[in-house]
Amino acid sequence: MRNNEEHQNQVALFHWAAVMSSKHPALALMFSIPNGGHRHIAVAMKLKAEGVKSGVPDIFLPYPKIGSQWPSQHGYHGLFIEMKSKKGKQSPAQEAWMMNLESFGYQVEVCHDWIDAAKVIAEYLGMDQKDLGI
Repeated sequence: MRNNEEHQNQVALFHWAAVMSSKHPALALMFSIPNGGHRHIAVAMKLKAEGVKSGVPDIFLPYPKIGSQWPSQHGYHGLFIEMKSKKGKQSPAQEAWMMNLESFGYQVEVCHDWIDAAKVIAEYLGMDQKDLGI
């Protein structure tokens, strides 16, 4: 089963996003990618056949960040976040996915608690840091 600390942080992040989505509608587009955790072998085989892949980050915000005013001259296609516990580290598969996603124009971040993730998302969306509701 998924690390409880990661689970609680991700639940808190999605709660924050739901509350903030009335002011920032792009947050309503954010979703989790449930590819982690231990499963019965039959379920794991079925999910693998459906396209679930090891190492894909936990969260995706499919909102492009375009223009030269952003960190990248060409912007980003969207934002991926990998949630980790305080002592958690990425697996080799996660590191490979992150490098590939970055090379294809996505911003990818590792966050160790929901507040860090909310700050990353707020910066990505250009939200005023005073308006985070944290």
